[in-house]
Amino acid sequence: MSWTDERVELLKKMWGEGQSASQIAKELGGVTRNAVIGKVHRLGLSNRATGASPAKAEPKEKPAPAPKAEAKPKPAPKTEPARPVPAPEAKPVTPARRQIIPAGQPLPPQPSANEISPEALAKVNEIEKKAKKLSLMELTEKTCKWPVGDPATEDFWFCGLPVEAGKPYCEAHVGVAFQPMSSRRDRRR
Repeated sequence: MSWTDERVELLKKMWGEGQSASQIAKELGGVTRNAVIGKVHRLGLSNRATGASPAKAEPKEKPAPAPKAEAKPKPAPKTEPARPVPAPEAKPVTPARRQIIPAGQPLPPQPSANEISPEALAKVNEIEKKAKKLSLMELTEKTCKWPVGDPATEDFWFCGLPVEAGKPYCEAHVGVAFQPMSSRRDRRR
């Protein structure tokens, strides 16, 4: 199907009469509703107010459409040079209630101690003594991304040890993060 001049004129006429894209597609044949919508958009035909459908509305005489004004290029917005934003003054945080710092992505849920096998827990405790304790900006695809501590505190860090192939964590943290479902169910009981 190609958009011949006759088909485009029929499309414009039916669109102006308030016909739906589905009705126009059916009348034209060989074209989908979405193709009609796309062509209407490319032709820059006006969006119609949503109201009663033309089939239900009483026929009224429509005023002749206003001539389309030539599109004038919009002037580029004036931009001011970026000004440095002063950092907000740090407020003392009480130890009882720490300020929550929103992050871009939530951390993966960490399993509770009763969900982790004692062997894996011992291995994690031992490995975390050797961890590199990296910040978010120091992580790479080759470093373990296991979060340790509360992200709202300054002593929050990531493990940073070499990752297991194809995983985001080191061997010890993979043992905690990726456990068979049956073994987790057994420990909860």
